[in-house]
Amino acid sequence: MDLPRSFTIRESGHRIHNPFDERKLATLGEALRLSPGTRMLDLACGSGEMLCTWARDHQVTGTGVDISTVFLDGARARAAELGVADRVEFVHADASGYVADTPVDVAACVGATWIGDGVPGTIDLLRRSLRPGGTMLVGEPYWRREPADQTTIEACHATARDDFRSLPETLERFAALGTDVVEMVLADQDSWDRYVAAQWLNLRRWLDDNPDDELSAELRAELDTAPVQHVRYQREYLGWGVFVLIDR
Repeated sequence: MDLPRSFTIRESGHRIHNPFDERKLATLGEALRLSPGTRMLDLACGSGEMLCTWARDHQVTGTGVDISTVFLDGARARAAELGVADRVEFVHADASGYVADTPVDVAACVGATWIGDGVPGTIDLLRRSLRPGGTMLVGEPYWRREPADQTTIEACHATARDDFRSLPETLERFAALGTDVVEMVLADQDSWDRYVAAQWLNLRRWLDDNPDDELSAELRAELDTAPVQHVRYQREYLGWGVFVLIDR
C-alpha cells in the first residue's frame, strides 16, 4: 500500500503537496485561532507540514494519516527538526477508512477528496472523527474561469466540467451539505507556480540521475509538456482553496 513511484518522484522536494506556500499555510492557521492543545486529524497528510508547523506555532497536537511511506518518513523527520515529535504522530494507512479513536477538534482533508469519492463523502468521513461543534478543513479545486472546451477540462485533470465547480458554486455546495463556511484561504497564481514549477525541477534532477530507469521515458514525456500545459490551462482556469466548515 503506497503511492505510485512517479508521484513521489514528482513531489520529492515538496513539503506542501498542494498549491499553498508557507505563507498561506500560516495564514490558514492564524485564521483558525487555534488554541494550545487543539487536537487535529489530517487525512492524506502528505509530508505533514500543516501538523508540524501548527504544532510549533500554535501548540496543537494530532495525527496525520497517509498512504505514502516516503512522505511519512519526511513528516517524521520534519517533526523532529521542529521539535514537535512529542505532539504529532504519523500513521501509514489508507485515509479513506480512517476514523480517530477519540473525537478531534479539527478534522482535515486538504487536497485529497478522492478519499471520500468526492466532497460529500469526504465531509461525511471527517464528521466521523469530529467532536460536536468541531471544525473541518477541506481543500478543493474550483474553476477560476469557465473552461473553454473539453481539452481545457482534461488539461486541468478533470473528465467533465462538473468535476469541479465555480467558487460560488463550491460555497453553495458546502451549504447544501449542511455546513457553514466560516473561513477560506485561496491559492493564487504565484502559489500555483511555486507548487507546479517545483515539480519540473524535481523531474529534471531525477532524470539526470536516473537515465536508465524504467520510468525515464514516461517522466521525460511529462516534463516535455507540463510547463506549457500549466501556463495555458491550469494557471488560467483552475483555482484551489482550503475551506473551513462547521456543521449547522
